[in-house]
Amino acid sequence: MADTRSTDHDLAVRAAWLYYVHGKGQEEVARALHVSRFKVTRLLAAARDSGIVKITIEHEMAETLALADWIARRWNLKECILTPYFEDEVAGMSDDVADRLARRSVGIAAANHLTRRLQNAEQVTVGLGSGRTIAALAEAFTGFPKPNACFVSICGSLTHTASTHAFEVVQRFAQACGAEGHFLAAPFLTDSVQDFDVITGQRIVQETLALARTADFHIVSLGELTRDAFLVRQGLLTEPDLESALAAGAACDMAGKFFDAEGRLAECDLNLRSPSLSIGDLERQEVVLLAAGRRKGAALRSILKTGLIDRLILDGELATQILG
Repeated sequence: MADTRSTDHDLAVRAAWLYYVHGKGQEEVARALHVSRFKVTRLLAAARDSGIVKITIEHEMAETLALADWIARRWNLKECILTPYFEDEVAGMSDDVADRLARRSVGIAAANHLTRRLQNAEQVTVGLGSGRTIAALAEAFTGFPKPNACFVSICGSLTHTASTHAFEVVQRFAQACGAEGHFLAAPFLTDSVQDFDVITGQRIVQETLALARTADFHIVSLGELTRDAFLVRQGLLTEPDLESALAAGAACDMAGKFFDAEGRLAECDLNLRSPSLSIGDLERQEVVLLAAGRRKGAALRSILKTGLIDRLILDGELATQILG
């Protein structure tokens, strides 16, 4: 017989996630969970009283924990954190809508993770990658006074959009903690190798990267390299750039580096034009990867093969794509 307390706990987590994260009303939650609205009211109250719902949601469920443990062992990770996956809820969603929800969910889980680590550290420096999932983390992170913390970007900015710009993201974290924030004053990709040499020769860029090398851990995200990829849609990759990278076997990117399907650094021009930490730097420091979106399965497999990832926070739907 199933443990009733465990079942009620899982139901409370599901109810809280659908209500607070998906933004569903209590009637919709009741239909999704096949319980009465009265039951939903009790579950939400229990979630608040037991501490499941705080500023964010403690989302650990029995099935999620088991799958996370399997992924951690399969890929030799220190830790894997999964967001809940409600197949019935996302089945009819478009890829764009599902991906936005996945980024929000992973951002919430990552904010919980970051908060715990900051609370348990006297003094801490956190390296930050770029992208929409990192921006989702910044949006979910409410912060607390931590003047001994320092946040520093480890690669150039992916976009001119304020919410996802590296400067804006770093400043959000710094302001949330009353801490220092250091922005890498460089684009994600330079126009040429010569431009890369000029930009990385600037003292402010060298000082920022030197600080990033002292980070206690880095939080990064990943991207797939396809014709519909974020880098392409943002105009950061030209058609010749994309064709050249694909011809060289590049399949994905992380923290300003491009990798092939087997997790090897791709021998393409892009890796000579991205101001960022080196592979050696990433090998020497802890890397926390945030992965969200149903189109990231192949890219995630490739990045996990690099051996650079120490901790992984990903959405439950994406997790199902790396089970084989």
